[in-house]
Amino acid sequence: MASARAYEQPTINRAWDDFIAHISTILLIWVAFIALSLLGGLAYFVFSLVGGVTGSGLSGGSIDASTLFAMLFGYLGQLPFVIISSLISVLFVAVPAMYYNSGEIVTINASLNTLLRRPSRYLLAGILFSVATSIGFILCVLPGIAIALIMPVYVNRIFASDQTILEAFSGSFQAVYNSPKGLDFVGIQILAGLLTAIVSICTCGLGSFIALPVCTFYIQNAAYNKGIIS
Repeated sequence: MASARAYEQPTINRAWDDFIAHISTILLIWVAFIALSLLGGLAYFVFSLVGGVTGSGLSGGSIDASTLFAMLFGYLGQLPFVIISSLISVLFVAVPAMYYNSGEIVTINASLNTLLRRPSRYLLAGILFSVATSIGFILCVLPGIAIALIMPVYVNRIFASDQTILEAFSGSFQAVYNSPKGLDFVGIQILAGLLTAIVSICTCGLGSFIALPVCTFYIQNAAYNKGIIS
């Protein structure tokens, strides 16, 4: 059973208060995500140089082969950082989900311990979501958008329930699009996303460090309030 606060009417002030209560956790998530992204970029650069030299030697100096080896080695070197940063980035949504589910402030230690308990579950859940969303965008843009909009509910089910990954995915889709308030929730997400984008653009990206987590708290609160998550 989720906390009573989760079902209250969502407001910007309430989302802000919940963000402030978790500001140290969110700040450390940002720091970890940025650091891993930078390390991933550095790893790609270093490994691509090694791959370029190796490919040049193996192919007798062929530029195309050398470029291919450089890209391959670069991606391989970057891959561990991409995986870890992806797991860290999902905490922007998972922390609000865990907070509203339990009613307790989620510390950075608690969030990282949650990730470490079942890393394969979260990784596979992310792969499924990414593949499904990508296919949706490739086949037709609208299905990709429809899948992307179930993400807050999907993350909540993955982190706050023991449902299987497939059950969480299908259940999230049904909860959003078969619920009487589902379209209201979709509209809230779109509006919140637009406001976050506007704030980020107007502040040259700096506002996103605050606007994004506030938005995730607001959307999670709205999901409970609208009955999308119960």
